[in-house]
Amino acid sequence: MSQTIIPADYNPSKGLTLFQTQQAIDKIKVNFIRNLEDALNLTRVSAPLFVDASSGLNDDLNNVERPVSFDIRETGTCAQVVHSLAKWKRYALYQYGFEPGYGLVTDMNAIRRDEDMDNLHSIYVDQWDWEAIIPDGKRNVDFLKDTVRKIVGAICSTADMLREEYPSLHVPMLDKEISFITTQELENLYPDKSPKERENLYVREHKTTFLMEIGDVMHSGYRHDGRAPDYDDWHLNGDLLFWNEVLDAAMEVSSMGIRVDARSMDSQLSKAGCDDRRRYHFHQMVLDNILPLTIGGGIGQSRLCLLLLGKAHIGEVQVSVWDDETRSACAASGVKLL
Repeated sequence: MSQTIIPADYNPSKGLTLFQTQQAIDKIKVNFIRNLEDALNLTRVSAPLFVDASSGLNDDLNNVERPVSFDIRETGTCAQVVHSLAKWKRYALYQYGFEPGYGLVTDMNAIRRDEDMDNLHSIYVDQWDWEAIIPDGKRNVDFLKDTVRKIVGAICSTADMLREEYPSLHVPMLDKEISFITTQELENLYPDKSPKERENLYVREHKTTFLMEIGDVMHSGYRHDGRAPDYDDWHLNGDLLFWNEVLDAAMEVSSMGIRVDARSMDSQLSKAGCDDRRRYHFHQMVLDNILPLTIGGGIGQSRLCLLLLGKAHIGEVQVSVWDDETRSACAASGVKLL
């Protein structure tokens, strides 16, 4: 169900016309991708919008979302619009012959038709998907944290650029200091709160947070959030969260992690009850130690634009389809959806 909340004191224009907003969105995207490529040694590549349904390359996210599927007349097969490119990217690094310490980045566009709509969620997903081969001996939490610091640095540099380009615009002062915390540590701090409430309480005090170890069961017997068992290693992943001043809430900008090796995939497939996936070519290549050890993630393009431009609704920075309740709530507040 749609849940759109526009703050009472929100100023939709933020000093920019719709045309100027589109220009600012372009400046953010061009500047950030350059910063990210430099920080992580990435090369831009082309990526698929859809994959063969039988390939095992599509991601099932939380194992409940239905992919958009269609039949192909010429091949007689079924294709699925990607949910993300986590598996495809790792396979591409292998195919293209990338070296350790280098990686790829691409524009990922997806349709998630089962997504609940609210200020931060749309059925249209646009993000920078990146993946890199881990240098020898670096498949550990220290390398994960170092990569997170580089990504935050790229985001903060983009915020600095935007502040110079639009001096009248209130660009949030993002905290470059990152607080690293695991989901279990967060549960220990707030045992009586829901996962989202825990995030809000913690990130309110720690404006830039990397929440680690998402997907496995905690001491309470519950998961903080769902993660597919066949791309992130649940003990070496996390979400990058910033405090959103406009929405007065924690906001995820990136989900990322070190990818499964043979040992962690074997364990996680069994824990998730997904042993049937072992038959897929991709999964066999991981289990047989053929694919390189990689780290990767997705960084929301519209999410980042919303944060840096101080917008209240993702429809102000991306074009999508909205329900009547969302359109009515935005219209009543003077919010113009693109």
